[in-house]
Amino acid sequence: MGAGHHHQLYLPGGSVVHRLPPQCKLIAVFAFAVVVVATPRERFWAFAAYAVLLGVVAALARVPATYIVRRMVIEVPFVLFAFLIPVIGLGERVTVLGLSLSVPGLWAAWNILAKATLGVAASILLAATTEPRVILIGAQRLRLPSLLVQIAMFMLRYMDVIMDEMRRMRVARESRGFEARNFRHIPVIARSAGALFIRSYERGERVHLAMLSRGYSGQMPIIHDMSASVPQWGTALALPAVALAVLGLGL
Repeated sequence: MGAGHHHQLYLPGGSVVHRLPPQCKLIAVFAFAVVVVATPRERFWAFAAYAVLLGVVAALARVPATYIVRRMVIEVPFVLFAFLIPVIGLGERVTVLGLSLSVPGLWAAWNILAKATLGVAASILLAATTEPRVILIGAQRLRLPSLLVQIAMFMLRYMDVIMDEMRRMRVARESRGFEARNFRHIPVIARSAGALFIRSYERGERVHLAMLSRGYSGQMPIIHDMSASVPQWGTALALPAVALAVLGLGL
């Protein structure tokens, strides 16, 4: 896919977590998420233990806590939804700070917040220690549908190209004195969006023809060896294994 470039979520490093093959980390995060979702909402101590496990992984990967917290903003819609559930929920009510809240709604809100927060944090650690293109190679190693993996690869590779094209078009408009200020300028923005679509489509055709001329046959070549050894699998699966052991303690 050409020379790699660092994504804004990726934090370069040489830790043991960074060096793990991507397929191992994908399976580990997926298995950890399954364990978290399977945990009964009443086991507060289990969720605290899962958070400690993620903290240990973050420390091993040398990912600062502030780095994770800043990127947890993506969870805001879930948080807002969770806060609404106790207010509009039915069933037994309890008064908290002068507000009448639903007890089942409070449990549901806690369940969503706890599990979503742990899942998002695990995903952020995955993204911070693995380049996006490498994650896709790991997905290819796990025998995910080749067509879907290739579409994601192209989307990742040319997203920055399209964004740069948008930036050049914006600079061209502003250099001609245009500045979007009200609804009357919507037609100009719409025509720019149409021009961007046409340019992107034409660029995609040129890229496809260039790939065919270089022998593309429907399969993307894997340039780097991403095979995983047994110790690497053991290291990666330690996270979900410990989490499963924590879940088993309460059974």
